[in-house]
Amino acid sequence: MDNSVAKRLDALTKLQNIDSELDELKKVRGALPEEVMDLEDEVAGYQTRIDKQNSDLSDFEKSITTNKTSIKDAEKLIKKYEDQQMNVRNNREYDAISKETELQQLEIQILEKRIKEAKVKIESKQEEIEKTKEILSERTKDLESKRGELNTISSESEGEEEKHLKDREKAAKHVEERFLKSYDKLRTNMRNGLAVVQVKRGACGGCFNVVPPQKQAEIRERKKIIVCEHCGRILADVVDEIIEEPVKKTKRRTTKTKKKA
Repeated sequence: MDNSVAKRLDALTKLQNIDSELDELKKVRGALPEEVMDLEDEVAGYQTRIDKQNSDLSDFEKSITTNKTSIKDAEKLIKKYEDQQMNVRNNREYDAISKETELQQLEIQILEKRIKEAKVKIESKQEEIEKTKEILSERTKDLESKRGELNTISSESEGEEEKHLKDREKAAKHVEERFLKSYDKLRTNMRNGLAVVQVKRGACGGCFNVVPPQKQAEIRERKKIIVCEHCGRILADVVDEIIEEPVKKTKRRTTKTKKKA
């Protein structure tokens, strides 16, 4: 037996066992980490929406202020034109000033219309903000609830997980870098996280496809690292099935008693 290959296989098997235990701890948390992340993104999205809505609201309010200022400026011009009309020398000047006055009055009407439209938009935007705030409040409560669940579960398994992580770090040091990279890649690609498996009942412990007897013999020898030709997992060992012989039932002897004459 090639001790170097055997040691590599033992080191990989130990690493796989530790990772499988870590996977089991993560399974306890279930989909909670993903749910928390999704809710965090959702809450952040609603907050961004509220910020944008508030920004739009501020723009509408600024436009009202600007339009009111423009109305005051137009009113000043009208007053100025009215004063000028008192000192005109001819009809031509009077008509020109009258035309300018009408233009400013029309401008005031347009500005007042814009102010009304902005006020309607502000009212609508305020309703949008209130609705978004209600949704944000609900989703924030959901997030806090899910975080609480996750924290409770995580705290229960925190010590055990830390121990496994330390054990994994130690075990990884005994695996050559090239094998460690291959192992990590395999684990990532496999849904169940199994990269190193045993042959049980003549089949790969990962994909359950049959492993030929000749291949099983080579795996037992442990002279080289062998992978499953179907799934690519490392086949570390062969587990022989122990068949228990059925217990034979013994017949009870019965003694016949002679009848007294």
